[in-house]
Amino acid sequence: MILTPDNEYSAVFDTCVLAPMPLCDVLLRGAEEPALYRAHWSDDTLVELQRTLIKFGYSAEQANRRISKMREAFPEAGIHIPPSLLAAVPSIPDESDKHVVAAAIFSKSDVIVTRNLKHFPKDALQQYHLLVHSPDEFLLHQYHLNPWTVLEKLDSQASAIGGRGRELSIGCKK
Repeated sequence: MILTPDNEYSAVFDTCVLAPMPLCDVLLRGAEEPALYRAHWSDDTLVELQRTLIKFGYSAEQANRRISKMREAFPEAGIHIPPSLLAAVPSIPDESDKHVVAAAIFSKSDVIVTRNLKHFPKDALQQYHLLVHSPDEFLLHQYHLNPWTVLEKLDSQASAIGGRGRELSIGCKK
C-alpha cells in the first residue's frame, strides 16, 4: 500500500511499543484527531501490557488506570480475536505474538508496529499484505507524509510534560 495523507492507514501496536510511556503517548497522539492513522491492539496485548507495566514498577491500580484510559480514548482500537482466526495464523518465531498478527488481519490493518521485528518475518505476513515497522520507521513515514501535523503533535506532547514544545518548530516555515 502506498502511504498517503488521505488514506485510512491503520496500525496494530505490539505491547513493546505501548509499554514505554513516552513512546505510547506519541503513537496514540498520532491516532487522535486530526488522525494520521487508526490505532489497534488485541485484547491479549492489553493483558500483556498490564503484566509488563507491573514489571516496570507500576502498581496494579496504575496499570489498570492507564489501560482504562487507553480504552476510553480509543474504544474502536481493541480487537477481540476469534479463536479460529488465532489458530489459522501462520507460524511465527514467537508463537505468543500470534495475537498481534491476528489483530492486524482482523482489523484489516496495514502495519504492525513493534520493536521485535524478528518476531514478525516478512514471509509470514506477505500473504496478508501486512508490513512490520519499528516505531522509528513508522513515525518517520508519518512525518514524511504530514510533517506539520507530526510536529504539532510532538509540540503538544512536550508541552503536556512541561517541556518547551514550541521550540520544536523554530526555524521551520509552513
